[in-house]
Amino acid sequence: MYPHRDPDGGPPTISKCEVSNVATKLWTVKGDGRHLGPNEVVAPHERLAWGRTVSIGAQHVIAMFGATFLVPILTGFPPTTTIFFSGVGTIIFILMTRGYGQPLGLPSYTGSSFAFISPVIAAKTGGGIGAALCGILAAGAVLFLIGVIVDRFGAHWINVVMPPAVTGAVVGLIGLNLAPVAVKNFQEQPFTAFITLLAVVVFTVLLPGFLGRISILLGVIVGYLVAIPQGQLDLAKSWDAAAWVGFPEFQTPTWSLTAIGLIVPVVVVLIAENTGHIKAVGSMTGQNLDRSLGRAYMGDGAATMLAGAAGGSGTTTYAENIGVMAATRVYSTAAYLVAGATGILLAMIPKFGALIVSIPIGVLGGVTLVLYGLIAVLGGRIWVENNVDFKNPVNLFPAAIGMIVGAADMTWKSGDLAFNGIALGTFGCILTYHVMNQIAKYGPGRGELYIAAPPKSTYDDQVAVAETEIN
Repeated sequence: MYPHRDPDGGPPTISKCEVSNVATKLWTVKGDGRHLGPNEVVAPHERLAWGRTVSIGAQHVIAMFGATFLVPILTGFPPTTTIFFSGVGTIIFILMTRGYGQPLGLPSYTGSSFAFISPVIAAKTGGGIGAALCGILAAGAVLFLIGVIVDRFGAHWINVVMPPAVTGAVVGLIGLNLAPVAVKNFQEQPFTAFITLLAVVVFTVLLPGFLGRISILLGVIVGYLVAIPQGQLDLAKSWDAAAWVGFPEFQTPTWSLTAIGLIVPVVVVLIAENTGHIKAVGSMTGQNLDRSLGRAYMGDGAATMLAGAAGGSGTTTYAENIGVMAATRVYSTAAYLVAGATGILLAMIPKFGALIVSIPIGVLGGVTLVLYGLIAVLGGRIWVENNVDFKNPVNLFPAAIGMIVGAADMTWKSGDLAFNGIALGTFGCILTYHVMNQIAKYGPGRGELYIAAPPKSTYDDQVAVAETEIN
């Protein structure tokens, strides 16, 4: 449960009585449900009055929307279908993460993941949307299976297989792999793209608080308005053809081993994203949520499988919504359920989808130049935050090889099976790291460059003891 903050600055504490009581009912109203003190927070198992909860949920929709709708536009998927499954996936994630002291789940919105863009585009080239959906479905299944294993045996082995040096390189190479797409879109309508990019940059530092956090969405709006007088907008036909109310466009996957080979490696990034999200939520709420990592992988895996089975984009936990929680200090899962339901309702307005599809290519070029770059830089952030030592060639060489393979989009084909730069870069980075590390351990250097696996956390044992005491 959410710990109480000691007013004298001591460590947070949890009441065992509160844990058992909350586990038997839905959200507890925080205070009077309307007013919060300067240092008060709303825990995952708590909520404000429903009116205020709905308003917080709406903020989460706005925060996720700027990135979620871009993925289907860039990959050629129906936008409303992706938004529909982002809402459904959010509800699934909350339900799947219940337990281990979180009776009402963990707060997260599952939006469409940028890690899928490049491999999905490659998969579509050879087999259309159906083939890409097969790969997305397979990636979700693999992530779900990994979640089951982590939930049963703990997350230590993930840190062993993918240490920060490898994880950072994999995340970085995805951003670099997408760079040519951003540049191509930018060059199609350079003036519109430049104004859009400028708006995003200025809004990020100029606007206060929450508005600065949705600078991508605001930049898209500015670019859209700039494109209108230039005749770059093609809205009339699709707008007239779309109804006001209707179901999104669903589609089933078609078997494609090539698509599976292209898309499944994205799971490495999804693990990194989910892990970072859970640790961020734990940091904000004063809890160690490592024991919930397996449930988080299972939740995102299930959401991605469902999306892949019916025409949506692969999902991930959204960092954008962490910003909303940090700004509002409201971590209630009730607000996220409201956000998920809102996403589902928006997806059932076809005219809304027509509006999204009409976004000019130059606007996309402007925002993707930032977004893809941020993905690449995020890899460097992982290295910095984990103090990766690049003086050691065991860390340096795998990262160097993986990022160049990914940036150059090196491909390998064998019959119906194909791997693009992201897949080859990911596998190459992991394999090179472990081969070099084993040689460093047993070779002539006698372990001088060997990097030992991180110590296994004792958190699993602590949780087991705590649960025994609570029950």
